[in-house]
Amino acid sequence: MTETPTRTLADLQVSPIGLGGNVFGWTADEATSFEVLDAYLDAGGNLIDTADGYSYWAPGNSGGESETVIGGWLASRPVRDRIVLATKVSTKPDRPGLSADNIRLALDESLSRLRTDVVDIYYAHFDDKSVPLEETVVAFDEARRAGRIRHVGLSNYTPERIRQWFAIADSEGCARPIVLQPHYNLLHRDDVEGSGGRGQVAAELGMGLMPYFALAAGFLTGKYRRGEVISGDRAGMVADYQRPECYDVVDVLVQVAANHGVEPAAVALAWLRDRPGVTAPLASARHLSQLRSILDALTLELSDEETRALTRVSDAARS
Repeated sequence: MTETPTRTLADLQVSPIGLGGNVFGWTADEATSFEVLDAYLDAGGNLIDTADGYSYWAPGNSGGESETVIGGWLASRPVRDRIVLATKVSTKPDRPGLSADNIRLALDESLSRLRTDVVDIYYAHFDDKSVPLEETVVAFDEARRAGRIRHVGLSNYTPERIRQWFAIADSEGCARPIVLQPHYNLLHRDDVEGSGGRGQVAAELGMGLMPYFALAAGFLTGKYRRGEVISGDRAGMVADYQRPECYDVVDVLVQVAANHGVEPAAVALAWLRDRPGVTAPLASARHLSQLRSILDALTLELSDEETRALTRVSDAARS
């Protein structure tokens, strides 16, 4: 086991890069998923993020597949006390939304699939405006008081609704959420960094940030090149990035990566890791070769000049 730096989030010590579990039970089978999880833990990583909805969109899946794989891994290794485990509720097709009854049932099922008694961070995955927010806030806190979750997290909430959640939590004597999970990367910054954006609200309220899509659906890995036709499962997800300014960002990533002998993805993750307010970006790996960049990013240190160069081309891609 390698010792790597950790960051403080409430009473948790978390790795500076988290391992996303969306690929487990989808594009990574159980055996490969176990290899990735083992290697991440052996390299000093400890933050594993999943959701009950992963990966209902894949043919033959219904949601819960990722949790089942992670649960099998936890059951076969004595490592639960070394892991900060996060999962989410609201997107599993047969457990949709954030009513109190659904939260209770979904959490029961998540804990069963994960083979654990408690989740360290439990996220409201997407806002559910069909349910009174008070009902949702209280249901999350009931789970916390019962010892089934340790902390509350929010994902994909607007600044206004985040503030409303906190106001209700304070008025009802409930614990405040400790972390926000937003879409954030070198090519997607405005709704996090802008005035009144998610990052500003999170900073004011004392929340950490754990960005998802940290590699822009793979575009920031450098695997896509100018003039090439993009095909495959993620072609639609990277369509908005096929602009010269976005390829300029990739060019700088490639240059900086060459300076350090790492892959461009490691540089993209390290840049995001060190943005104000960020606790840990999340990235997934379908196999061990993809995991290498995540492991490198745990400790990769960019120079001030490299960071400024990346931020400059990122700024240009935003305009």
